[in-house]
Amino acid sequence: MASQGIEIEKKYDVDEAAVVPSLADLPGVARVGEPHVATLEAVYFDSDRHTLASRHITLRRRTGGADAGWHLKLPAGTSDGSDSPAGQDSAAPQRREVHAPLGQPAVVPDRLLAHVQAYLRGAGLAPVVRLETRRTTYPLYAEDGVHLADLADDRVQSQALTGDAQSGGGLSGDGQTQQWREWELELVHGSPDLFPAAEDALAAAGASPARHGSKLARALGEAADTREPDDGEPSTAAPGKKSPASAVVTAYLAAQIREILAHDPGVRLEEPDAVHTMRSAVRRTRSALSAYRSLYSAVAVRRLRDELTWLGRILGAPRDAEVIMERLRRHMDELPEGPAVALVKSSVEHELGGRFDSGYRKMQEVLLSERYFRLLDDLEEFRDSPPVRPEGTASGRKMAAKLVEKAAKRLRRSHQAAKGARRGAQHETALHQVRKDAKRLRHVAESASPVHGKRAAKIAKAARRQQKILGELHDSVLALELLGRLGAGPDLPEAVASVYVTLRMRQAQLAAEAESTYRKAWKKSRKLLQRGVL
Repeated sequence: MASQGIEIEKKYDVDEAAVVPSLADLPGVARVGEPHVATLEAVYFDSDRHTLASRHITLRRRTGGADAGWHLKLPAGTSDGSDSPAGQDSAAPQRREVHAPLGQPAVVPDRLLAHVQAYLRGAGLAPVVRLETRRTTYPLYAEDGVHLADLADDRVQSQALTGDAQSGGGLSGDGQTQQWREWELELVHGSPDLFPAAEDALAAAGASPARHGSKLARALGEAADTREPDDGEPSTAAPGKKSPASAVVTAYLAAQIREILAHDPGVRLEEPDAVHTMRSAVRRTRSALSAYRSLYSAVAVRRLRDELTWLGRILGAPRDAEVIMERLRRHMDELPEGPAVALVKSSVEHELGGRFDSGYRKMQEVLLSERYFRLLDDLEEFRDSPPVRPEGTASGRKMAAKLVEKAAKRLRRSHQAAKGARRGAQHETALHQVRKDAKRLRHVAESASPVHGKRAAKIAKAARRQQKILGELHDSVLALELLGRLGAGPDLPEAVASVYVTLRMRQAQLAAEAESTYRKAWKKSRKLLQRGVL
């Protein structure tokens, strides 16, 4: 069983002559415990192109010490919320750690593998480095006995693994060997304030901020392409009011790509809301590309939009079944227990459970497909080297305002069309179009927020509310259709048919309430969404 935690530490380079200083005089530190020594042996795994190392991800199997097992370390920002690399200031980088039992030496646990599939994109894993570390640990305690932090004095010997080791065979590598010494100050239950307080004492003892973010990075040296910042993507500056339109789009797309990659593991591991969040990021990406398509090569945008539509549809199949299932379960639980209700519950569960299972199986297949990995490559390529037309150099503030106005106008038109639509299927279809246009406006307004501030954020919030309300209405319509089909089955007992009628009446009531709530929300936001919204 895998476990997770957050590692907050700073690393320091020291030479062999350095003496570990006493840290008992640091603010909050009452005493330094007895040092203990352990010998740690670790084998690091990566692709032949060092894909994980290039993104500041480390995957190792380590024996010795109290935490023997498989360790996966993923960037997680810094303890003060910034993205400063190690050694640049007093902020200590955070890394998310996922642990798994030792298992087999060359078999990466599935749960850890799920966290890196979106980065490996079909590439295999093999041993790349073996480290032997003789570690002396000095625990630091507060007055009340709380274990604040550990100072680890590490003497490291590394060996690059090549040849048979790289192909998954034995671990007797014949590559480059190195030796060095380093210190690590890692928080246990202490505050990040300990780091700047310890800085002077460690520097006086001869320590300097580490030049490498990890032991693996130092062992690989120039063999690994280490990127900045620590999330593994090129730095994307927040756009300002004078930024070109292409910079506004790039910043928004970069955020959505981060979301897709961040929630990919959760989808693979069936974590709650992971599919919903990942699909939302896919939709935002597609919306931004659609809204700002005139700034870029038409071919590139069309290809990405088509592939994002495909991925959104794949993610949507299990998610939509899950939403309707949860909705009907709540309403079926409101009914008095009995054989008829039990039969209806069984039929609904069988229908929606089958849709969910088949959709999830298909989705898991897609997430391992070459097509999905190619889409991730194309998104990052578009982010890093966008095919910008001359129009992309126009004012981002003016372009964003123009597109928000265009999306708002489209929403106003669809609202008017829904008001005039005939009751029934035509009206439902028209309201569904309003929902889609509200979603489009929301996404465009979100992208405009960095250059238009609170006004754009208010528009996005208003559009989101309309989208959410009409989403409830749409879910009721879908539930009505399902219940109508199941309730029309031949030879249904009268009691069972009556349960279906009761459930349909409940959905019709909820749909009417949602439409009424939508009309109130529209009136409330009408002035905000008139001409000249920005």
